[in-house]
Amino acid sequence: MLAIYKRELKAYMTSVIGYAFIALFLAVSGALFVYTTMYSMTANSSSYFTMMMLFFVVLLPLLTMKSFSEEKKLRTEQLLMTAPISIFGMVMAKYLAALTVFSASMVVAVLPFGILYRYAAVKTAVLLGNLVAILLVGGAILAIGIFVSALTENQLTAAVGTVGLVLVFFVISLLNTVIPVYFIRFILSGVSIFARYQNFTQGVFDFAALFYYLSVAAVFLFLTMRIFDRRRYR
Repeated sequence: MLAIYKRELKAYMTSVIGYAFIALFLAVSGALFVYTTMYSMTANSSSYFTMMMLFFVVLLPLLTMKSFSEEKKLRTEQLLMTAPISIFGMVMAKYLAALTVFSASMVVAVLPFGILYRYAAVKTAVLLGNLVAILLVGGAILAIGIFVSALTENQLTAAVGTVGLVLVFFVISLLNTVIPVYFIRFILSGVSIFARYQNFTQGVFDFAALFYYLSVAAVFLFLTMRIFDRRRYR
């Protein structure tokens, strides 16, 4: 597992996709920081994180689109599946590599908020709550991307498919705000990645949301493992 993890990290750091993701991620983050804090003259970080989360729909599929699709295209998938490593270890290594690149980029992206402590009263609980939540949302989206990448050998198809699936969760969040029937709203909020984010924007650590995001990631990683489990015994 460690060998694949290191190989994936190296691939990100030596490929155009890895540098393109980091550059685009930090560029979007910087622009949002200027717009939501400096331009608006506020120390409230909630707007930044909420808008950043919306950009995840397009940004994060860049990290996962080649995870398994490239292996399938290059015919190296069988080498992975016959290597002395479990399917769990193979999938988790790919996922953790993408999660590492994303998390490192996100931590670097929020460093400018440290400047605000010199000039304004920054609510640390809100800042940390949003950071934890954004990492959880990102982790869930990456798991979805890993799953979609395992379904195809075309990287573009994997990226578009991930965007489409994540947009389904986003649309569910929008429907949750306009449907008047409480029972339906309750059901929709239970499957919406974005609806459960709101408590964190107020600095409230929501353990139910933590469990939900971890569960979403676990479900899609499990489905990915099932895909390769079936392929191994064909």
